[in-house]
Amino acid sequence: MSQYMVEIQLPAVMSEDFTAKIPAQRKKINELMEQGRLMSYALSDDYSRLWCVVRAESEFEVMSLVSEFPLIDYMDPKITKLMFNNVVALRLPMFSLN
Repeated sequence: MSQYMVEIQLPAVMSEDFTAKIPAQRKKINELMEQGRLMSYALSDDYSRLWCVVRAESEFEVMSLVSEFPLIDYMDPKITKLMFNNVVALRLPMFSLN
């Protein structure tokens, strides 16, 4: 399975319809992250772009996943296949069962 970077341009002006769909978007993102299909999701400080890393077999599968986003009608996604994606793993202290 490969990883893909999806860069999404968002509209400069957010309509009421766009704003109303944000809770559904967040719910969908949380579901995809729990399933392990979405590895990361980030929004720029000025709300103009989103970036996410998706695990998928193909670019077609990535586009199918992104098309499930409630805000897809307002998005212009660009997909790039990644060679690798280094992330910092959460390190928990070792514990003893004694």
